[in-house]
Amino acid sequence: MKKKYQNIFFFVGLAILAVMLTQLDYHEVWAGISRAGYWFLAVVGIWFFLYVMNTAAWWIIINSQATPPTFSSRWPSFLWLYKVTVSGFALNYATPGGLLGGEPYKIMMLAPKLGTKQATASVILHTMTHIFSHFWFWLLSCVLYVCIEPLNVFMTIILSLVTLFCLTAIWFFLKGYKRGIAVSILHIVGHIPYAKRWAIRFMDNHAGQLSEIDHQIAALHNQNRFTFLTAVLLELSCRIISALEIYFCLLVILPSPSYLESILILAFTSLFANMLFFIPLQLGGREGGFLMSAGGLGLTASAGIFVALLVRLRELIWTAIGLLLIKLEK
Repeated sequence: MKKKYQNIFFFVGLAILAVMLTQLDYHEVWAGISRAGYWFLAVVGIWFFLYVMNTAAWWIIINSQATPPTFSSRWPSFLWLYKVTVSGFALNYATPGGLLGGEPYKIMMLAPKLGTKQATASVILHTMTHIFSHFWFWLLSCVLYVCIEPLNVFMTIILSLVTLFCLTAIWFFLKGYKRGIAVSILHIVGHIPYAKRWAIRFMDNHAGQLSEIDHQIAALHNQNRFTFLTAVLLELSCRIISALEIYFCLLVILPSPSYLESILILAFTSLFANMLFFIPLQLGGREGGFLMSAGGLGLTASAGIFVALLVRLRELIWTAIGLLLIKLEK
């Protein structure tokens, strides 16, 4: 990637991070960290391993697309890919629209090593797999709620709507995996006011590249089923294991927290926060999700606020690390 673009990503992300830091109540932050003690280190540290799992899913996608002439000294190492993964997630956290920051960055970093078409296809595939695993996670969480929590009319309606939403999304993604999704997305964008003209012009100018990208996307699902399932299971496992950070927070304030309830809190919070994807760092949405999910499971509002604070601090720390890694060449 050219130094100019690298600096743009870095300084834009840094500016937004600085704004987010001004929104913190540092007296409350210090009180939360002091109360959590070494459990806060566990909350931050677990994401080192979760990012390893994210990188592994992307790594096997890239290697499944490789052709013999592609392998060379320029081929991305796992450690280099880990660096790009952490920076990509940091940009997604820091920029409005989420994927508007991290995914272009990853494509631009990977293009000199794999070529633009293969880099774009691998990033789209990994992003699809990451989002696809979220829908499975939310769907399985609905089943988990029915198994361990009492139902009422309101929750029955909510769970039914979420289940229908997840099943529809899973069907759409499976269709996209089989036939490719790049052209389909641009067709959808072509029906959005003010974006129609750009989408039509882009499809006309890049029809060949888009067709090749869709071919590579379909190849992973149709020809490399084991790779596809492995990548999805890695991402889904990452979602389930990430509930440990909520469990660690609850260990500080509750005598015997439930890991299964931690999964439900994470599922509801992430669903609510992703509905507010246009807000940088999902500011306010994640906190609101924690408060509502904690209250729905019979926990106190203070417990929800405490968990939300530690998770927000973890996000800020890893966002800062990811932005610094942008400037790290090796």
